[in-house]
Amino acid sequence: MEKGKLFTLKNPKAVVSEAFRSLRTNIQFANIDKKLKTIVVTSSSSGEGKTTTICNLAVSIAQSEKSILLIDCDLRKPRVHKTFGISNIEGLTNILMGERRLEDVRYKGDKDIQSLSIITSGPIPPNPSELVGSHRMREFLEDMKYQFDIVLIDSPPVNIVTDSAILSTLVDGTIIVIEAGKTEIGAAVNCKESLDKVNANIIGVVINKIPVKGDSYYNYRYYQYEEYLEYEKKPKSRKKRRRNK
Repeated sequence: MEKGKLFTLKNPKAVVSEAFRSLRTNIQFANIDKKLKTIVVTSSSSGEGKTTTICNLAVSIAQSEKSILLIDCDLRKPRVHKTFGISNIEGLTNILMGERRLEDVRYKGDKDIQSLSIITSGPIPPNPSELVGSHRMREFLEDMKYQFDIVLIDSPPVNIVTDSAILSTLVDGTIIVIEAGKTEIGAAVNCKESLDKVNANIIGVVINKIPVKGDSYYNYRYYQYEEYLEYEKKPKSRKKRRRNK
């Protein structure tokens, strides 16, 4: 169980929780002309915090009383069920195979996040890419648009498998998660280029694990991709000298 990673649920007044509320607001205004209903969250490589990010974002949206569906579509290494401490015996794969319906496998949030519904990955299939790119998957996501205000989809890293690139063609927007001080620029660029090749609508990047002073371990910020590249090109600023009293 990894419930300790649900910062927005554990401490809604923390700095990190406020950062997620800012991210939530940015998403709402990311595209004025076209409302973002379905969003894929991915990363360039594994271990960059995409699942922690999407789970906390889902909680933050639920706290605003919008109906939200969180889907674990990482059919290779699912972790959403571990983050929320729920079972993964049945889930998305059972729906796509026609064995179960949404009502049969979804989990409802606790009293503080009752508007949150969760679908875990379910049994890991032998053909994840074919399953996420199937006509049944497309139909399922279209149906969910009418049942929820927003649908968040956790997906595998772009530079490892093709699942996320496929999913990005089925949704309204894609968010890339990168880890400050860890993700290499080349890996981030390759991730973006792979998504560009399928005409994915990249609405921005979340840079996480930025050390900050305060009541939280990490701070999560939201940047446009181009802004992040410019940020990385800038030399690190020197520490300011202390003023003499």
